[in-house]
Amino acid sequence: MRSTRGMELPEDFWIPVVLDTNNITTLSPFLVPQDHLGSLGVFYSMAAFTFFVFVVGTGINALTIACTIQYKKLRSHLNYILVNLAIANLLVSCVGAFTACCSFTCRYFIFGPTACKMEGFMATLGGMVSLWSLAVIAFERWLVICKPLGNFVFKPDHALACCAFTWVFALIASAPPLFGWSRYIPEGLQCSCGPDWYTTNNKYNNESYVIFLFCFCFAVPLTTIVFCYSQLLITLKMAAKAQAESASTQKAEREVTRMVVVMVLGFLVCWVPYASFALWIINNRGQSFDLRMATIPACFSKASAVYNPMIYILLNKQFRSCMLMMLGMGGGEEESSTTQSVTEVSKVGPA
Repeated sequence: MRSTRGMELPEDFWIPVVLDTNNITTLSPFLVPQDHLGSLGVFYSMAAFTFFVFVVGTGINALTIACTIQYKKLRSHLNYILVNLAIANLLVSCVGAFTACCSFTCRYFIFGPTACKMEGFMATLGGMVSLWSLAVIAFERWLVICKPLGNFVFKPDHALACCAFTWVFALIASAPPLFGWSRYIPEGLQCSCGPDWYTTNNKYNNESYVIFLFCFCFAVPLTTIVFCYSQLLITLKMAAKAQAESASTQKAEREVTRMVVVMVLGFLVCWVPYASFALWIINNRGQSFDLRMATIPACFSKASAVYNPMIYILLNKQFRSCMLMMLGMGGGEEESSTTQSVTEVSKVGPA
């Protein structure tokens, strides 16, 4: 597929490739199936994948919110950000994954240009809230465990402020395309919508927006996560060394180390494909690329609505126990000896 750099395309036609047709408007992603971009198997496989994300992501995150409402012990201010994450994931699964599933089934974006902008905005907003929530989770755990502010006490008001922070920053990141700085367009196989990584357009300043997102919504959160968790691991290692004779403390350190690795990897799996693809596009203008590959970053980000709660919520003993009770599948789990011995670890999230 060849680049269309410099081509004049209709406002509703966004595939950044030259196609063998004299009437490209008939191939609009809002009007007809995009069968020239992939086989039926590709489209239906993506429909099945996004259906899975919609059903499982909506179920897990809705259950998380319901459990928090049902069980008072889950309404700890340290869990506020986990509920905030669940709400953001619901936005991604209910809006992003659902519309993508319908569109992949029909092989084009069936909801029209206006809905494309709204779907792109809502899915991006949910994704950005989720992203910043991961950074805030790391920050909160660092604040509580490492005590960098001395005797500072992390209170419910602080937790609410952290949640509000994620929505403010997410709006700063996701709203500009609605007001002319970049734009939301059909991406990849043209069945879901997102920011315009593809075209060079002075009217929309797409490249500056991509650089802004990379710095503000990838580099800064990633730096925060790496710094906070590295400090957390150092603190736990020192505590384990001070209590070398305690097997439970040593076990706690190993468990938290593994969990931190999983948390960081979850963040990278979600956002490295998007960041890498966007940077490759703006640094390789004129190079050919397969639009099926351009769908992969969106898939990884939408799938975060499933694996984020699995990492941060289902591996939290309190949440898991309450979920099982709500589903009538057990009376809950007892706290492990590790958690009883090292109470701080219970605040890291997985323990």
